[in-house]
Parts: sequence; C-alpha cells; structure tokens
Amino acid sequence: MATLDSKLSSVLGDRTAKALDTTFGYRTVGELLHHYPRRYLVRGELSDIAALNEGDEVTILAEVFSASTRRFAARKGNMLEVVVTDGTSKLSLTFFNQAWREKELKVGQQGLFAGKVGVFNGKRQLAHPDYELIPDGNDVDAAVEGFAGKYLPMYPASAKLPSWKISQCIELCIGALDEISDPIPQIILDKHKYPSLQQALVQIHQPVDLESAERARERLTFDEAFILQLLLVSRKEKMKSLDAISRVKREGGILTAFDQSLPFELTAGQIAVASEIENDLAQSHPMHRLLQGEVGSGKTVIALRAMLAVVDSGGQAALLAPTEVLAAQHLRTIEKLMGELAHGGMIGASEIATRVTLITGSQSASDRKDALALAASGAAGIVIGTHALLSASVEFKDLGLIVVDEQHRFGVEQRDALKGKAKIPPHLLVMTATPIPRTVAMTVFGDLDISTLRELPLGRAPITTHVVNTLEKPAFLERAWERICEEVSQGHQAYVVASRISADVTEDADIDFLLGTTSLELASVDELAPKLATGPLKGVRVAPLHGRLSSELKDATMSAFAAHEIDVLVSTTVIEVGVDVPNATVMVIMDAERFGVSQLHQLRGRVGRGTSPGLCILITTAIAETPARIRLEAVAGSTDGFELSRIDLEQRREGDVLGSAQSGSRSHLRLLRVLRDEDLILTARADAQEILASDPDLSSHKQLAKEFAKVEDDEASDFIDKG
Repeated sequence: MATLDSKLSSVLGDRTAKALDTTFGYRTVGELLHHYPRRYLVRGELSDIAALNEGDEVTILAEVFSASTRRFAARKGNMLEVVVTDGTSKLSLTFFNQAWREKELKVGQQGLFAGKVGVFNGKRQLAHPDYELIPDGNDVDAAVEGFAGKYLPMYPASAKLPSWKISQCIELCIGALDEISDPIPQIILDKHKYPSLQQALVQIHQPVDLESAERARERLTFDEAFILQLLLVSRKEKMKSLDAISRVKREGGILTAFDQSLPFELTAGQIAVASEIENDLAQSHPMHRLLQGEVGSGKTVIALRAMLAVVDSGGQAALLAPTEVLAAQHLRTIEKLMGELAHGGMIGASEIATRVTLITGSQSASDRKDALALAASGAAGIVIGTHALLSASVEFKDLGLIVVDEQHRFGVEQRDALKGKAKIPPHLLVMTATPIPRTVAMTVFGDLDISTLRELPLGRAPITTHVVNTLEKPAFLERAWERICEEVSQGHQAYVVASRISADVTEDADIDFLLGTTSLELASVDELAPKLATGPLKGVRVAPLHGRLSSELKDATMSAFAAHEIDVLVSTTVIEVGVDVPNATVMVIMDAERFGVSQLHQLRGRVGRGTSPGLCILITTAIAETPARIRLEAVAGSTDGFELSRIDLEQRREGDVLGSAQSGSRSHLRLLRVLRDEDLILTARADAQEILASDPDLSSHKQLAKEFAKVEDDEASDFIDKG
C-alpha cells in the first residue's frame, strides 16, 4: 500500500514516474494527487464540435461516424481519415501510414480525442490526434478499468502525458492508497462540514456527481488557505517575541520641529496612519507594517515622520529604494521637506538637526567615503540608498528603522541583509504605491500590520484619461502633441512614455510575437525624442530618459526636469515610481496596450500632482472589445487604484503578486485564488488564529505540524517572508 509520501515509481513504475517528474516535477503520490482536474466531461454528452476554432488545443468527447483508408496516388503510403461527430457537426481525424487504426476506430465507438484544430480544404481536422477509446458499457470489467465514472476529469496535460494518461496514473495511486492522516484538525472539519482529506482526493478525481466534486474542491482550497494563514499568523506572533528598542516620540525634538515647519496640513488618513506607526515604534518588539496607498497619497511624509521619530530616540533610519533615480528623488524630496533640519553638523545648524545622506553604486569614491563615514558615525540620521546599502562596507551606529520602498522589487535576502546591520532587530516599514485589495494584502503580507492611505492630499487636481486608437482616429495623435504644446505654453510640463529604449531592443520578442507586432512598429525613446523635437514639438525643450543612460546623466536630466529646464521628458517606465514634478500636467503613453493596469495607473500618477488638472492620453492600436482594449478602457474609466488592482489581478492571476516562487511546479497554491476566495481566506485566518492560540507549537496536531513544516521549509514560501 502507498502513502502520500510514497515515490511514484513504487506505484507506477520507473518509466511513467520519470515522465511525470520531467513534465510536472511530481515525485510522490501526494504531489500527483494534488494535480487537480480543470473540468469534467459528462460521459454520454458529446462535445460541441461546431464551437471549435482553428488553432485551439482541444480534448473532445465524440463518436466515430466513419473511417476509411486511401492510398496516395503520387507517392508511397496511405492516409486514414476518421470522421467523428457530436450528432450535429463533424470533425476529421487524419492519420498517415497508420491504416491499422481503422480496426479499433469503429463506427459508433466513443472516445476522447486530443490535438490542435487545423483546417484543410475548408474542413476542420485534427492531424494525428492522441485518443483514448471509452469501453463499451456492456463490457463491465473494461468500463471499470478504463472510465469507471460518469464524469471524466480533464487535467492540465502535455503532448506526452494527455489527460487520460494522467487520469489512469491517478486511478492507480488512489487504488494503492492506504488510509491517510488528515492534517486539518477534526474540530475544523466538523465546523465546516468538510469531507476528510482522503474522501476529498477521491471525490475530486472520481466524482459521483458534480456537487461532491465541488465540495471536495472547496475542502482542498481551504487546506491551502489554512496552511498559508497558519504560517503567516505564526510568523507574526514570533515577531512579537523579538526584542527591539522602543522608539517613543520625544516632545521638542526634530519630529516636533518638522511637524511645525510643514506648509500644509496632514489629511485625516495620514494622521490616523501616523498614529498607528508611532504606537508601533513605541513597542518593545519590532514594528512590521505595510503602508500602502495611491500614487500621491503622501506616504513619503508619513515614512519621514517615522524616521525622524527614530532619530529623536538616538537611532538611525535606512530607506531602501529600487533604483538610483528613485533614491535620488527621495533625497531631494526629504531634504526639501526637512529644510534646515537636514543640515545637522553644519555651521549654524540647529542642535536637533540631523544629516541625510545617499549611498548608491555609481557614486564617486570620495562621495561614497563621506557617506559611509556619516552612516557609521551616526551623524546621518537618515541614510537613503539602493542595493548598495547592502554591501559589507556600509555600517550603522544604531540602525533602528528600515523603510523599504516599492517592496515587490526586493527579495527576502536583501531585506535580511539590511536587517543584519542592526545590533538589535530594527523596526520595519514597507511601502507600496500599488494598491492591493484587502484580502490580497492579507494573503501576501499577512505577517505585517496593514495601513492604507486612500484619500489624496487637499488641493490635488483630478486626472482625466482618454484612450486614442490611432487606427480608428489617426488625426488624434497629432491632437495629443498639440495638447502638450498648449500645456507647455501655459508654463506646464509633460511626459511621453514609450515601451522601449530603441527599435532594435529584442527583450520583448515574446510579447511582439503574441501581439503580432515588430520592434519597428513600436515607439522607442531613441527615435521618438528627436522626432518630436524636430517635428510636432519643435521649439519645445525635449529630453530623453531611460535606464541605459549613466547615473550621472539620469540624475542631471531628472534634476533639470524638476527645475523646469526641460519641458517634455520622453522616457521609458523609469519614471513609474518616485518622480515628483507637480508642474507636469500631461502624459502621453505610446503603445499603451503593452502595459499592465497597475503600471498604467502608476505612470498616470506622475501628472496632476499639483493644483492644475492632469491629462493622460493612452495611445493604442488595440481594437474594440479585445482584452487589451478593455484593460485600457478600465484605466480610463476609474482613478480608484484599489478597483484597478482587482481588475489587474483578475487578468494576471496571483502569480505576479505572490512572487516567482509560486509560479513553479512545486507551488503550494494550486486552487486558491485570492480574489475569488476572499471569504474562505478570512475563515481560514480565523481558524488558524484559534488553533495557534490554544496550541502555539502545534504539539497536539502532529500531522498539521508536519504539513506546516513542509511549507515553512519550502523555497516557495520565501515570498511570504517579509522580515
């Protein structure tokens, strides 16, 4: 008999086990049994052949209508043509030099046929399809051996391992399976009236009816949510057991002076979030908080207040940014907000002032030496940097707070490396400008407390977005350039965004293939900038910006744009985050269909940051009612980043959100969908909290502890580790 941990070779033999390992990465019985059907075909209900389209990879249930073999006149060989039917429409199956198949493909015989739909002489066909014939119902033994149930499971498959072969392997495993222990406590199963794990695995693969299959799927989806939430809740509790230095707000310090110097009032949302962070910093265990909010919602001010609170307590704060452009932007913004409070150690500076310094990979040796000295001595209360902060040469006197901006761009190891520079576990504030629906945030960042800024600061202007299809309305592109000229004439600035640096860039070859485009058809910064400068934007100060420029030139260009020495910035998505120029009012995004919803929302957030209305024009060739066009219309129709993030997730699924580790064959999340299963996730979290409250080390739940350890130790769980 077999267990879930048994090797597949012991049940299926070496050859089949090797094929499953090569194709899916499955090596144990449990891994194969967690390969779930996508859908079910009902035995006796034939597929709708009329609905098949050319190019579709299909598996259909059909009946043999006719079979005939003919020899080729001009060359050796023969062709077997088998016509199958659903009772209304017909489909040809062609086999070359395989006349022997006519003996088994008899008229009236039903079977599953898989292949790619092609068209030859105006007729749809499957060339050399794989197939599995369904035994005659009168042949009881054969029927039981082959397709025992009414519902035929259709699995994610490959050419070498079609659905029915996977089904046969799963049947053998189920037949060999000994009684298995259930990791989910019985009290939880009883509460939700879930079947046992063994029952659920049998019912999802061999359902007696669709209701039992759905119940089994819900139970198995709950398992994924429960184990995940158990891990997140456990890690959150462990963080509370760590010692940290309490960073209590000090009256009369640099934070008080900063608050008094602000030329604007904080929004109600900012005040509430600031209070949450102050409370966290005052605790004797490390803060672990996610700060999310719309582009321009004022996260930087809140993060700066947290950093200044730590400076008041005698500590230092490090701000980790994903790019040098963003790091330099943060430096300029923070120094501007702090004013004289950022001149610590200089002649005439206030006693409560501190220094702000920058550490990047492209710094000159002398600048880097000075910055390292400021960080090591503690003279710099705030240290801003890129990945360069992680190098061994960077030392801190007392690192009390780490702020990670645009967290999704950093891995676990990078955050851990920075935390390792603190003598005592530091507080952690993670920021993202990509709004995340509550349940997604809870699933991805469940070991972090979550603060959300929804409202925009007072005085921020609205942004209008238009979709312009240049195939339908070619003249509208010229109108877009005219609008830029009009805004520039009024003293404003503009962005023009292209998807690539130059036309010869080939990194998007796969996207080109899928979208049916070529590099030459797409706008590029290198071609667009001079073309605009000498054409529709002649007389306007135009400059390019992209990732291939030197750090010095990028910084100089951004500084010139911020100082209004440049009117129009023609850029790649390097401006997606962190660029703050309130005077910019127009953005034109070329080939907008090549960007995701959240990315478009991020880019759009670069305009309308002042008091003048913002305008975003999405240039596309995507035709109406296509997914790409629907995506663009969604962006144009809403400025609610949280709603747009849901649309984005529904289109991209969670793979991108949960991290690359979860997209592999060994992912623990096979059924769970964070948007669809919101209620289930909330239930699972409550159950996880209840179990851990009564049994923190799971000593009374040995099988659950075993499954928990598997996920905890697996590389695929790294994405959860925000600490």
